[in-house]
Formats: sequence, structure tokens, C-alpha cells
Amino acid sequence: MSEAAILSNDVTTLPVQLGERSYDIVIGPRLLAEAGARIAALRPGARVGIVTDRNVAERHLATLEDSLRSAGLTPSAVVVEPGEKSKSYGVFEQVVDALLESRIERRDLVLALGGGVVGDLAGFAAASLRRGVDFVQVPTSLLAQVDSSVGGKTGINSRHGKNLVGAFHQPILVLADTDVLGTLPLREFRAGYAEVAKCALIDNAPFFAWLERRWQDVFGGGPARIEAIASSCAAKAAVVARDEKETGDRALLNLGHTFGHALEAGAGFSSRLLHGEAVAIGTAQAFRFSASQGLCSAEDAERVARHLKSVGLPTRIADIPGALPDTDGLMDLIAQDKKVSRGSLTFILTHGIGRCFIARDVDPAAVRAFLDRERAAG
Repeated sequence: MSEAAILSNDVTTLPVQLGERSYDIVIGPRLLAEAGARIAALRPGARVGIVTDRNVAERHLATLEDSLRSAGLTPSAVVVEPGEKSKSYGVFEQVVDALLESRIERRDLVLALGGGVVGDLAGFAAASLRRGVDFVQVPTSLLAQVDSSVGGKTGINSRHGKNLVGAFHQPILVLADTDVLGTLPLREFRAGYAEVAKCALIDNAPFFAWLERRWQDVFGGGPARIEAIASSCAAKAAVVARDEKETGDRALLNLGHTFGHALEAGAGFSSRLLHGEAVAIGTAQAFRFSASQGLCSAEDAERVARHLKSVGLPTRIADIPGALPDTDGLMDLIAQDKKVSRGSLTFILTHGIGRCFIARDVDPAAVRAFLDRERAAG
């Protein structure tokens, strides 16, 4: 965990250092009920346009609205359908129009209450509304708490690929209430855990070894869960502070995402393959591909896949139900990845656990041959 972390009872506060746009990530229990007081301290008397999805609204919207009203804030809610398909042009238009109808002005706030889909959608709406209004992230999934709520990446999907339309727009506050994770279905929690493991695999081999020993405690809740979330957020906050707009080593956070995004698109951004599940497969593939190129040991690649399997995550294309594009189709989707530059493929590859690096000008023929082998594997 970052030495700059502020610990108070069972709440951890991590700063994201971005000069005048710095903000805190607050991690711990009961934060949903405290949201009003914390937000009012930053923007007293503001209108708050809440963007959430139907499932999260049923469980948590009333608690949040009560907290905001008690603090003298004026909430209004826009409720979208759950799932990746809400990250679309059509839903984006609906959200922006609803926020305008609620009279959200530049001195007001947009608040994202939900998982990664809601956070990306609401953040992009905030970036676009009146040429930019402030927003707060209140992530309710493990994946959103450790990854998508931090760092200011916002956006929606296109038929050409995932997250290809969006903006960098930093929140002014992130409130990660660990109590709300108790309502997550096991599959959703597992999907979020893929991003925790990814953070460790990039450059923190001791953290990955800790996860191998303690993952059941992380799933069980309590201090181990908070420690895993805080360690992941601290790692991301440090990278974002160094490289806010992904011109350098922030790209390392995309470990598993080039393969994973192609598989997500190939599965139609549907419940057949959740984002974290795609990241798990993509991460295992990044290690296997690295091993196939002589960059890391086969033993490390197997160790990564074994751990992901042990928590119930998929690690192979064959684990995805239903039909997928052929190798040519997957290569077309990979070619649309945001890390592609003038047709040159860029991947996050590895020399071993905790030793990932940015690999530019990766040979497309080698990737194609690897995908052929992956598709043939049982």
C-alpha cells in the first residue's frame, strides 16, 4: 500500500496526485450512508445527477438519495439497463438529455452509482455535459472499485470495438463502500478479482503471492478484502499520477485487455463474457503468448492460469460459451484496439510474474499463429 495512504479506523484514504485536479479514493464500510456529508464538503448545496442501473438502484439508490438530501444536496436519478450494451450512443444520449432536464449545471455534479459500465457512461456524460461538469464515482462492484472508477478514463463502445469513444475526465472523489460488495453475485465478484490479480501481475510479485495464499479471505470479506482493494487502488493511483493520459507506462494497466477486448466484442458485449472474465482469459493469454515467444517461462504462465482457475475464472477461449469469430475476425478486432498505432500491434507482455512491459510492433503473424493454437486447445 502507498505510504501516502491515510488510515482512520476501518477506512483507508488514498490520494491521486494530479496537482489542482487531485482527489481522494476512500475505501471502507458504510460509505454509502456517509456520501452526502463527504460530497457536501466539496460542493455544498449542489444538484447531484445520479446515473445508475436498474439492479443497483433497487439495492442502493434510496440509501444514497437519503444521504444526499440529509446533507442539503438535491439528487435526481437516471436509471439505465444493466450490462455492457448500455455503453452505447443511444443510452449516452438518453443520459445526457435526462441530466439536462434535471438542470445539472457546471457548479453541480454527476454521480456514478454502479459498476464499470455505469462509471464509464456517467463519466463520459459528465465530460460532455455543458463542456464538462464535475463528477463523483461511487463504485458498487469489485471491478469498478479496483480499476475503472480510478484514473479518469470514461467512454462508450462502438460497433468497431470497446471504449473507442470517450474522454479523460477525472472524478473529484471516489467512494468505494466495501459493504455493498456483499450484494454482488459470485460471478460478478470473481470478474472483479481478475483486475486485482492483474494489478499484482504487472509489477508486484509479492502481492500476487499474497493473493495465492489469501484469495479465499478476499472473497470472504473483512480486512483481507479491504487490503486487496487498497493495494490495487494504490498501484493504479501511482501510475495515473505519473501518466494520466496513457502516453507512457499507464498502458501497463492494459495487461490482458488487448486479447480480452477482442473476445468481449466477439461475444457481442453480452452476459456470455463479463469484462473481468475477458481480462482473465486475456491475462492468461498474454502470459502464454509471452512464453511462446521465449519472453517468460512456461512455469510462470501455468502458475498464472492455475491461480485464475482456482478462483473460478476462465482462462481459455474454449471456456466462452457460444460461437466466436474465427482467427481472422479476432485479428480484425485486435486491430481496432486503442493501443494500435498506425497499424502496429502493441501488447502488454511479460518477462515473468511482476515483470510486465509494453511491447510495440508485435508480429501479427505470431499473434495469428498463437490464436490458431488457442482456438484449437481444449
